[in-house]
Amino acid sequence: MKEKILIDLKNAMKNQNKDLLNVIRMVKGAIQMEEIKVKHELNDEEVITIIAREIKTRKESIKEFEKGNRQDLIDKTNKEIEILNKYMPEQLTEEEIKNEIDKVFEELKPTSISDMGKVMGALTKTLKGKADLGLVNSIVREKLNK
Repeated sequence: MKEKILIDLKNAMKNQNKDLLNVIRMVKGAIQMEEIKVKHELNDEEVITIIAREIKTRKESIKEFEKGNRQDLIDKTNKEIEILNKYMPEQLTEEEIKNEIDKVFEELKPTSISDMGKVMGALTKTLKGKADLGLVNSIVREKLNK
């Protein structure tokens, strides 16, 4: 994963693609900061976690930009999210997510919202990087409240 990011960085420099270059540099910097923090070279799963965090941050920023009626920043941020999504594993559909949730419910047999932690813990292992965990959380919450 890191090799792909470095290759894309070089290509973005050659092609003078400033948008792509800025996003890749930001990701590369976030990866380097995390490596310094954890004191080891990150594996692909850890890199995907960082990219997912960056996407989440941008989605939160879009909400704030909407409040401020800043369409220019919304467009720019959406473009960054689009670039970052290229480095993520293929995302599951909502139907596939619900199927995974059903499997975990059959296995753990949660009875109330107090079991939310157990359910999310199991789902995080299988869905991390493949699905928006915010969406997963809301589906699980809805299902537990029935």
